[in-house]
Amino acid sequence: MAAIWKSTYQQARLEEILPDGLIRCHLSPRNCTLREGQDGFCGVRGVRNGRLVTMNYNKSVHPTQETIETEAVNHFAPGSGILSCGNIGCMMACGYCHNWRTSQAKYVQDSDIFHFTPEQAVQTALRRKLPVISYTYNDPVVWHEWIIDTARLAHQAGLINLYKSAFYITPEAIDELLPHIDIFSISIKSMDPEYYKKYTAGRLEPVLAGTRQVYKAGKHVELSTLMITDISDTEETARNVAGWVLTELDGTVPLHYVRFHPDFKMRDSTRTPIPRLMRAREIALEMGVEHVYLGNVYDTPYSNTYCAGCSRELVTRYGLNARVTGLDSQGHCIECRRNAHFKLPVTPERVVPATAEIDVTDAVRHTFNWHGDIRSVHVQLKNPTGDPLTAWYRRLHTESSGNWQCVPLEPAESWRFIIAKASSDEGGIEIVVPPQMLTNLHEVFDRAHFPTVTIDEAPAGGDVAPFPIFQGRQLWSQAKSGRGC
Repeated sequence: MAAIWKSTYQQARLEEILPDGLIRCHLSPRNCTLREGQDGFCGVRGVRNGRLVTMNYNKSVHPTQETIETEAVNHFAPGSGILSCGNIGCMMACGYCHNWRTSQAKYVQDSDIFHFTPEQAVQTALRRKLPVISYTYNDPVVWHEWIIDTARLAHQAGLINLYKSAFYITPEAIDELLPHIDIFSISIKSMDPEYYKKYTAGRLEPVLAGTRQVYKAGKHVELSTLMITDISDTEETARNVAGWVLTELDGTVPLHYVRFHPDFKMRDSTRTPIPRLMRAREIALEMGVEHVYLGNVYDTPYSNTYCAGCSRELVTRYGLNARVTGLDSQGHCIECRRNAHFKLPVTPERVVPATAEIDVTDAVRHTFNWHGDIRSVHVQLKNPTGDPLTAWYRRLHTESSGNWQCVPLEPAESWRFIIAKASSDEGGIEIVVPPQMLTNLHEVFDRAHFPTVTIDEAPAGGDVAPFPIFQGRQLWSQAKSGRGC
């Protein structure tokens, strides 16, 4: 049965019309050359009626309120709220993809699609007092037209644009992004060209060239590397990535070494051992990178920011929660005045009304306990009525409970937001909603994961790999034996 979501489309950018009815797409380095009716590698761009079209304009996964740390961005407005917007399709095909259900177009179901216009994205960010719109999850490259239109409107409204990407993109496409994007969080998966060919169906050099291009344009850039167990979680990977940063960019660019969880075609793996991540961080610091972080790691100090001069703590982080403790308004250490390379723009204050008690008469309660490596949850709410409704949540600590936080919903509004564990003594969360309100909870496996399955649909208690489980061919045993993908 054909996917309904592919039945509507609109004109795409970066089109080259060739002889004999051929059309070439210049969005990614694949430069797909297509005939009438064909789709590109990404599955969301193709040729219809003799022109290059995009099939995912105004089509997204559910927009979600998160924090800027979710996007491996630690040096721009720490703790700031963001509106995370993801879409469908991808210009790569990583065998370990954490979002394969939506990144690989052939697996996308019509039920996964949330229709969201540029105007609605900007209006939502403004109403929710979220100063940053982030283009994220599967990968924003293939959402090019929608992002340019949305980012332009966002700038006009005084909002900041963040682009979280594996950055398999052409220089022409980057040139179109540069006037509109403020922050680039780029995933450099390895410095080994053979790794890219074997595990991502892409090439390394365009990623490096694109990263140099946005850095030279003066944009805020942070880099991350996913350290896959027994494949790329090596000292060599850490050294090569850090060396490239020092040689091609500079030592003040923040670098994140990120913990892997088994997923997609690599479920027979294990999470990256934390000592290997710690060693990667040590290597990068010893080589001269000033700001090195571990991602998807809790209960360690390695997501905090410390002054490279006097070692004072500047920002403390627990999971996806951040609090500035030692920075002045210019992003310098308050102790020794050393530049810590932060951008601290004036942003709208994130207002979340709180109270010690609420009226829970006839309300529906939901409790979620943190377990294993599950330290975040997406809460999805829908108000099916014609009247405003309010939901509430609070954090449950070992010996007490936090204040109730208010989440208002307009009539017919659907809203999703993240709650991430904020302290070591926090056991879980409690959510209270009116009986008319619809509620779903989704376990989040690490910060880059967009869950599509609710906890009611998945077996309880697991924290190794998320659902849905890919039922096709696995790559892990082949990777270990050297047979390739």
